[in-house]
Formats: sequence, structure tokens, C-alpha cells
Amino acid sequence: MTQIIELTKFKVPLGSQEIELQQIDHVEGGMSLMRIRIREGKRFTIFDIDPATAKHWAKAMQNWADTQKLVANDE
Repeated sequence: MTQIIELTKFKVPLGSQEIELQQIDHVEGGMSLMRIRIREGKRFTIFDIDPATAKHWAKAMQNWADTQKLVANDE
């Protein structure tokens, strides 16, 4: 049996994609994954990632966002 916990859901302002983050708990194996669902119209892209991959992805995104913030502050 699998349990799904909704974490967050939001819409991207420029592309109108809907992004949904869920925690997927596989009760039998004790494994938890993060599901990333991106909806673009009728098309879905779904990633199920482990905690290490989520951490790496989050760090890369934060580093990029921080760089963009610095550029915006310089203007």
C-alpha cells in the first residue's frame, strides 16, 4: 500500500504550469520519495526522487535563485 501526502501546489506565473509536490510513502518497503508533478495543459511530467536527489536539486535551485537575487539588487 502507498500513502500520498500533499506537500504544496502552485502555478508558475509565466508559463501557467501547475507544479505539485507530494510525499509518497511505500508502506511495505518503508521507502519515502518526493513526487514532482508538472502539468502543462493536458500533459503531465512526473518525477519520483529520493531524498539525496531532492537535496541536490534544491541546493542547485537555491544557488541559482540567490545569484539572480544578487543581479536584481545590482540594478
